[in-house]
Amino acid sequence: MSIKQDRMAERIQGILSELLLREVADPRLQHITVTEVKLDPELMFANIFINALGDETRQDQVMDGLKRAKGFLRREVAKRVRLRNAPDLIFHWDKTLERGERMHRLMSDLYIPPRPVEEVVESVDADDDDGA
Repeated sequence: MSIKQDRMAERIQGILSELLLREVADPRLQHITVTEVKLDPELMFANIFINALGDETRQDQVMDGLKRAKGFLRREVAKRVRLRNAPDLIFHWDKTLERGERMHRLMSDLYIPPRPVEEVVESVDADDDDGA
């Protein structure tokens, strides 16, 4: 993304976060986070990634709530960003946290047997010989 896109994406992310925290009364949209905003080069479409931090079961509720609040959110973003045309807000559920958690579980379940002491000593001795 260009510098202008990056700045505008950060600004929209901050505005949406504040709106969701302070001005949206829908209980479905409580305790959600705007994880990322990506804008197209013409600033006409904003892909907004949302997550309910640790509560993946709320995905359908949150997405329905966002669909209902989309007009209000777009109007408020337009007022605060002062663009000629407000970008169309396209909401996506951010699965990166879920994937990261899954990878962490998989890696913590791995069993890697410790190396025998003889191998460790041999490898240290080999390193000492190479450095001399």
